[in-house]
Parts: sequence; structure tokens; C-alpha cells
Amino acid sequence: MNKTTIDYIAIGQRLRAYRIAASLKAEDVAKRLNISRAAVYRLEKGELIKIETLDRLAVLLDTSLTSLLGVDNEYYSSGDGFFERMKQLEEQSSHIMSHFDPFSFLLMSDNYLQHLATMLAEANLPQDSVKIAATLAILKERKQNYLTHFPRILNLIGLQNVEHLLHLGLIGNMNVSSEQRKQRCYLAKQEVCHLIDLLELHGNKIEIAITQESIPSLTFQIFYQQQQPLALAVSPFRLGELPNVTTGIASITASHEAIKRYQQLFHRLWQNSAKNQQAIDLLKTTVMRYE
Repeated sequence: MNKTTIDYIAIGQRLRAYRIAASLKAEDVAKRLNISRAAVYRLEKGELIKIETLDRLAVLLDTSLTSLLGVDNEYYSSGDGFFERMKQLEEQSSHIMSHFDPFSFLLMSDNYLQHLATMLAEANLPQDSVKIAATLAILKERKQNYLTHFPRILNLIGLQNVEHLLHLGLIGNMNVSSEQRKQRCYLAKQEVCHLIDLLELHGNKIEIAITQESIPSLTFQIFYQQQQPLALAVSPFRLGELPNVTTGIASITASHEAIKRYQQLFHRLWQNSAKNQQAIDLLKTTVMRYE
């Protein structure tokens, strides 16, 4: 957002993401603000918003007016709101620089959501079930949108993260039987093999670099429209083995300084990593070690 224009569409997108994070339906917001549900949907589509209404929405959604306007960091304390915002940014992006553990969710197989649902059921308490269901629905939409829009992905992958996935398997906690563990390790291997197939089929739209250096425990993605960075997302949420979508605080910012710092980190690790066919061969070798 610059000094002379206000991006009402982006404001509406943030409103929707914060509403989801607050576990509120459109009718809940309408009732508390004494407006119609249709008016709430219009607000989320980016129709003209009065500053007084925005101020009331910020209080209701437990955020700040500056965050809704996009002039401050956005913070999300649950995965559903954060992944909704990720989906919105991905729809606008021509390409994405990604470090996600073990690798980008968008590159997982079509079966992965079912595996993730099982892991999350194992990993979380019953009271988290509503949040988890909402998160899974948003992740499904993200994957569908990616397959339609297909932004170019540059995915930085830590070799240790892949090895950890293959060693533990797709489990939600450590209290699984040896037979279950064997099956979950097989499923993890299938996901890495799926990634290899994607790279060999769509190398023009997907690039990976595999680093053996230490990489951040927090994941991050930088979204771009052509050469212009849109936003940086930093997250504690995990969608791999031992997943977490309920505990932590993720942030999204358009700060030039923050984006520059993460770009520098990404490029440094990318430069010293295995890429192209070398990366594919390294993945194949790693999978074979876990036969």
C-alpha cells in the first residue's frame, strides 16, 4: 500500500483471515456490529469500508487498525487464519520463495491431507477438533488453488528435515505401534518419491535446493508478483511429521527490511545447496537409505 492509494481488496482479505482465526462466522460479526451478514461479506470482498467500522472490527477481531490497513505486521495465533492468508497471497503470486518443513505443503501428494488429518487427530486434544477441521478445509482450498494458478515455487529444503521425516514417518505422536510406525514410514517415503516425480515432470515450475547446513526452525515464505515482493510470512506451524496447527504465533509483513533480511538468508543457503539433477539424485539416495 502506498501513500496515495488504499488496497481495499487486501483489507477485506485480512478481515476474512482474522475472522477465521477468531473462530467467528460472518453472522457472529454481523450480530456484534449490528450489521447484516451480507454487509460482512461485502466488507471481506473489499467494498468501501468506513474507518469507524474498521476500528470496531479491529477490536472485535483482537487486532489493530494498522494491521487491518496493512501498515503493520499481521499476527495469527492459530493455523486456520494464517493458512487462509497464505492462500490469499498465493493466489496473487507469480512465484514463491519457500522454506517449509519438511518441504512445501503445495508439493505434497493429493493423499497427504488425509494423512495430515490422521496425524493431527493423534497430536491434538479433542477441544482442538473444530480448529483442525477448519484448517484442513483451508489447506484443501490452498492445494486446489495452487493446481489452478500454479505459481512457480523455489523450495529450500533441509536434508536433515527430509531424513527426520523418513525416520519417524507420518506420525502425530510417538505413541504408535511398531506396525503403525512401519506403515507411516512407508507413507513418508511415498511423499518424498512424489516430490521427485514432480521435479522430473515440472522442473520449469518447481525448483528445489537441498542444503545440509542448519536452517531456521521457523519456516518462512516470500511472495512475489513478478519481481516485486508482496509479503513475508514466518510461521511456527508444522504440516509434516509431529504436526502443529494450533500453538504458536505466525506473522506476515510487507516490511522492506524484513523481506530483505530473509531474501539474503534464502539466497545464501540456496547458493551453497544441491540443485536441479543433483538435488533429485540426493533425494533418491536419501530415500534408498531408508528402504
